[in-house]
Amino acid sequence: MSKRIFVAGHNGMVGSALVRQLNQDPANEIVTRTRAELDLTNQQGVAELFAGERIDEVYLGAAKVGGIHANDTYPAEFIYDNLMVECNVVHQAWRHGVRKLLFLGSSCIYPRLAQQPMVESELMQGSLEPTNEPYALAKIAGIKLCESYDRQYGTDYRSVMPTNLYGPGDNYHPENSHVIPALLRRFHEAKESGADTITIWGTGKALREFLHVDDMARACVHVMNLPKDEYQAVTEPRLSHINVGSGVDCSIAELVSSIAEVTGFTGRIEYDTSKPDGAPRKLMDNSKLRALGWQPQFSLKDGLRDAYQWYVDNIDSARR
Repeated sequence: MSKRIFVAGHNGMVGSALVRQLNQDPANEIVTRTRAELDLTNQQGVAELFAGERIDEVYLGAAKVGGIHANDTYPAEFIYDNLMVECNVVHQAWRHGVRKLLFLGSSCIYPRLAQQPMVESELMQGSLEPTNEPYALAKIAGIKLCESYDRQYGTDYRSVMPTNLYGPGDNYHPENSHVIPALLRRFHEAKESGADTITIWGTGKALREFLHVDDMARACVHVMNLPKDEYQAVTEPRLSHINVGSGVDCSIAELVSSIAEVTGFTGRIEYDTSKPDGAPRKLMDNSKLRALGWQPQFSLKDGLRDAYQWYVDNIDSARR
């Protein structure tokens, strides 16, 4: 039976991966809107979308995202835009009879000093990382929004919390990008210019977890398609989200070494130990998702090769 599926944020890295995955099933009819066609922070516009389209399911991947610099510079935009998008899409989905929705959050919902690996029950058990607190609070609100509609209206709105994502369609902006695209761009440009040395902030000892965005998309579709009783068997009414991660972390130094190999940079790598490392470790526990039958397909190095190839093939648009 065919399903009409609205993918909110289909032009972003996560949204485009979701579209690629959903299009593998010919029964799926994908509904999308560009930002020029529909501003999801506009309540009336979102209401008109749901009124005009017969939508069966929603993947809510639209969000204002960015790295530490962007989060710290534009906190009002990060909390306002993300809250408005969530509220508009979830509420109008309910108003127009959409029974199934998947909300995509972020690992930054967990306390700054959460136990490692981070389990779902760590939510709201401590203070958030100050630099991205507004974004994290908006994502926590999204989880609770879905839980509240489920409790009051009997909907089936689920939430997944991905770890650090990378892959095709990533943001390679020199100031507002995340660590993998930022490093891929730096190492590529250093190789192209013939630079002898690249300097990395910190000691390189901090541990981080990464997941290829296509593995994330597969996880999303897997979770969305689970029978309701299977999903509820590993979650709780007020703790309904599921972590999505590789379950494996690596040091920044190991990541840097892999990126040097993938990009072909043969110069010297130095570490500026006067700069901060950030949290010593950020790893998510993915045992609930694995118990539901999912596991990642990309190794980190294979995923980096795929991401780098996409960057090289799309270098002009990726650098904007």
